[in-house]
Amino acid sequence: MPLAERSSAPDFALPALDGRTYRLSQALASGPVLLVFIKTGCGACDLALPYVERLAETYSAHGLQVWAISQHPAERVGPYARQMGLSVPVLLDADGFPASTAYDPPATPTLCLVDKEGSVAFYSHGFAKEDLNRLAELAAGMLGATPVAVALADDGRPPFRPG
Repeated sequence: MPLAERSSAPDFALPALDGRTYRLSQALASGPVLLVFIKTGCGACDLALPYVERLAETYSAHGLQVWAISQHPAERVGPYARQMGLSVPVLLDADGFPASTAYDPPATPTLCLVDKEGSVAFYSHGFAKEDLNRLAELAAGMLGATPVAVALADDGRPPFRPG
């Protein structure tokens, strides 16, 4: 069953394409973390990831960390991450799926914003501009930053696509 907002976010540690290991509990000491569960070949992910990058660019200087999490091995997700222009760490959940098992994403992309206290502040799946802008507002509030609409209605992309 997917996590509910305000529930406790399960801790995990995963290797990433950059060779580092990322542990959620350690990262939260520096501020909130946005987890983005992705798959290669996912049209909704293709739509959402440029906005996720925009979130990272807008709020990382204020302390937001953004991690993409893939069930695919490095040889498959690495080329996809490069093709999508991802600058955020891409974590590899292929060995036993510990993060996917704990967070149970019902579709991809699934976005889960974990506040610095370790609670789920936001959880959604699929691509929805409205959700991305609500996420940006929540992140800005947590970080004491000015909210920025990251998904404009007239930017040429559809408002919604299920995952």
